[in-house]
Parts: sequence; C-alpha cells; structure tokens
Amino acid sequence: MRYRRHMAVVVVAVAALLLATGCRDSRHIPMANGRPQITIMVGGLEKVIYLPAMLTKQLGFFERNDIDVKLLGEQSGANAENALLTGDVQGVVGFYDHTVDLQAKDQCITSVVQLSDVPGEVELVSKQDAPKVRSLADLRGKKLGVTSFGSSTDFLTQALTGQEGMTTADYTRVKAGAGQTFIAGMNHNGIDAGMTTDPTVAQMLNSGEAEILVDMRTEAGTRAALGGLYPASSLYMSCATVEAHPEIVRKLAASFVQTLQWIKKHTPEEIAAKMPPQYASAGKDLYVQSIRDSIGMFNGDGLMKPEGAQNVLNILSKYSTNVRPVHDRIDLSKTYTTRFVEEALRSTQQ
Repeated sequence: MRYRRHMAVVVVAVAALLLATGCRDSRHIPMANGRPQITIMVGGLEKVIYLPAMLTKQLGFFERNDIDVKLLGEQSGANAENALLTGDVQGVVGFYDHTVDLQAKDQCITSVVQLSDVPGEVELVSKQDAPKVRSLADLRGKKLGVTSFGSSTDFLTQALTGQEGMTTADYTRVKAGAGQTFIAGMNHNGIDAGMTTDPTVAQMLNSGEAEILVDMRTEAGTRAALGGLYPASSLYMSCATVEAHPEIVRKLAASFVQTLQWIKKHTPEEIAAKMPPQYASAGKDLYVQSIRDSIGMFNGDGLMKPEGAQNVLNILSKYSTNVRPVHDRIDLSKTYTTRFVEEALRSTQQ
C-alpha cells in the first residue's frame, strides 16, 4: 500500500513537471484524413541555405508522398533545436553540427537527410571596416555578428578565428540575427563583421555595404576555410521519433530527395519562380542572383559524406565548449543515418 502511494506521488510529480515545462512527446505524430501531420521548424525559411524545405512544399512533394507538413520559421538554429527537444516540432531543417553538440549534452538527435556538404555561410566585413580587415587575423578586437550564441554561425566564427590563435576573449560576439537585423547591425556600427547567408549576402554586396572576407558557399572555399567539408543544412529529428515512425521518416526523406534532384535539373530563375513571392522582397533579380551564388551547395542526393561528419567533430572538439570535454565519446554513427535516403534513391532508380 505504501509502495502504491509512493508511486502515485511520483506519477503526479512527473505529470506536474511536464505540465510546467510545456514539454510534449515528439514521438506522437497526429493524424488527419489518414495522413501524418508533421511540423518542421526551419532556421530561417527565407534563407537560401534552407531553400529545399519550402521548395519541397511548393513543388507538392510532401503531398505526393502522402504526408502533411507544416513549416515554421525561426531565425536561430539554437532556438529551433530547443523546439525539437521540447517536442513542439517533430523535425528541424538546420545545421548538422547541432546533432553532435546535443549528443555532448546526452541528447540523441540524428540527421535523416543531408542537404548540403558545405555551410553556405559568408563572413562579411562592413564597408567602413573593410580597409582595415583584410584577413581573419584582423578580426581581433572586433565586434563579430552571429545569429545567436550556441548557433552554427557561433561555432563557425570560433573555428575561423581559432585558426588565427584567437579565443572568444579576443573579440566580441554579438547576437545579430539574420536578414534585416543583421544588415541594420552592420550599417549602424553594431557589428564590424559577421556571418550570414544569401539573400542577405547578395543584398549587402549589391548595395556596396559589405565585402566578403570568407566564402563557404562552395566546396573549395569551405575546404580552404575549415580544412575539409562541413556538412550543414539537414533535416534532423530525435532518435526516438525516427525509431518510432520509420515509415513517416521514409516519406520525408523521399520528399527531400526528390527536391534535391529537381534542383539539379533547373535554373536559378526556375527555382526562384517556385518560391513564395515575398522571398524576393529586395527584388526578383537580386533573389535569383542569391540562388545562383549559393545553389551549388546542395548535394543532389541527400547523403552524408563520412569525411564531412568527421571534420565537423574535429572542429567542434576544438571550439565547442560542450563537445570539447567529451569529444572522445561522441558516436558519429548516432548523429546521422543514410538508411532512408538510400531507400529513396533506390526507388527513383527503378
């Protein structure tokens, strides 16, 4: 009897904790009209690095694969990962490096589709500072913009400056967000330099407000900057959700693979025409240019390259405060799977 009372108290306490924290079980996937209802948070819906998410929806591939997908926008990858951990969403389109960082915190998150082998990020220098900042070494003492602390741009900023012998004590990291907040920060002396993506890059270069210091939109540029590939944009989910719903994950993977293959067969103009009109708010030509400058980052097949995953671990082992102390126990095989993409590729070849 005493044991039953004790267990009742425990159950009530756990329920109260879940209610207080607002946590949901991301393994639970609701159904409507016979279709799974999936919510995916994207670390910036309008960013070209995450273009496949909205393009998949616009092309109707989710629907063709018999799933309903709702896309939510969030400018910071760090905030997107929190939404996944609390069960508010079932998946995130964000940087692969979060799966490694989260494993260091004893959280099992896995990339099920790898959209790109490179970050697609650019380190820009403001027009005022460009004459004095000609190399990474010149960033010492500067205010450097990242989307948020703990974000992938934060990791990459530390990696780039770390190669010059700097730590975060040698410069000031500033939460600059993305898009207009980033542009405002650079134009009003909030940051001297910062890491961002297209279409913000195209907009600032076109206006003459910034210059490129490091360009990681290509394989060559990424290898030069980071010593190897750095797989970035991906669809990642909790390991528990993947294990509980393999058929749904299979449908998601098939949808994204179809989009990646579609991208390789179409021009930047054709891709831009499929995207929501508001994404070209700075002008249609500028948006097409931003796609042209970044579109080569997408790998076309959704597969993770093992050398890239290893390089991400190597970099985070040096520059992530979470990964560095436990890097020797990180199991990369749990941070990504190629199983569902390989099945999708086989089906497209039949």
